[in-house]
Amino acid sequence: MKKLGISIYPEHSTVEKDKEYIALAHKHGFKKIFTCLLSVEGDKEKIMREFKETISYANELNMEVMIDIAPRVFGKLGISYNDLSFFAELGAYGIRLDMGFTGNEEAIMTHNPYDLKIEIPMSNANKYLDNIISYRPKKENLEGSHNFYPHRYAGLSYAHFLKCCEQFKKHNIRTTSFINSHSATFGPWPVTEGLCTLEMHRELPITTQAKHLFATGLIDDIVIANAYASEEELKALSMVNSQMITFQIELHSTITDLEKKIVLEELHFYRGDVSEYLVRSTQSRVKYKQEEFKPTYTPDIKRGDILIENELYGQYKGELQIALKDMHNSGKTNVVGRIAEDEIILLDYLQSWDKFQFTIE
Repeated sequence: MKKLGISIYPEHSTVEKDKEYIALAHKHGFKKIFTCLLSVEGDKEKIMREFKETISYANELNMEVMIDIAPRVFGKLGISYNDLSFFAELGAYGIRLDMGFTGNEEAIMTHNPYDLKIEIPMSNANKYLDNIISYRPKKENLEGSHNFYPHRYAGLSYAHFLKCCEQFKKHNIRTTSFINSHSATFGPWPVTEGLCTLEMHRELPITTQAKHLFATGLIDDIVIANAYASEEELKALSMVNSQMITFQIELHSTITDLEKKIVLEELHFYRGDVSEYLVRSTQSRVKYKQEEFKPTYTPDIKRGDILIENELYGQYKGELQIALKDMHNSGKTNVVGRIAEDEIILLDYLQSWDKFQFTIE
């Protein structure tokens, strides 16, 4: 099961505001909460009391709280890697290690009696995970999550991201990546140029970021890294289909009622005999064989255009297609709409027999 999550930063907010945000996320089906315990400066007792209150509230809503913690904080709090009772008493679902130990300690932590999840960083593409695996961890308690980057241009390249994810998927380890809200105003640090894992996501709509991560097939859970996302963003994310690519589109004014019905109401699938020029969804030409498909808007075709063959194409009339390449239009193809420019990248992830749908705002 794929999960969505939010992030809270108690050092930069209040218990009341965090609870309000948690309730809002819960309303829209979010399951995960990422939070930080990277610093225990100041009134330690007050910090921990408020931290516990917030986590307790999240647990009442059956949300899973993952606490980010650095090894140096273990020392400050007097915690040992072989006794994680402190985090169990806080009510945490698990702990994320901001920095690693040697491998054996992480493996030992996965065998904790509370079954706390141990989440390790997965953005470095080194032998860290293989090292932990060699120490025989309890794998169902081991998870991975990428880092996030507030500095513009410092986020991961896509090629490096793939390399990192594939290391974790090789061992069937659950994975998390972070996306960026455009309504949020803060994260754990003063720099606020967005907060995402992949640099290519920094300016993309929040739903496109999530669709892209799910489309890779390499990410299980997605967490909004900065706070606080708007309710509009939370609601939109909750409607993202993690199992099927759904393209955000614009329809042309020339589209007929029947063509609009085909585009928006039919479940489409990518025909198995793949063309390098077109994604073909052929059932509409069978279902609506007796209907008229007059020529309407027939300009030359661009990658990302949504097409329906008109009656000049004989037996192909009524077939829906998505253009993968620019093509000359002979006048036999109605261009009925276009995929949103930000989402054309999702075409790269459609495979033969994949199901897909379209939505408009």
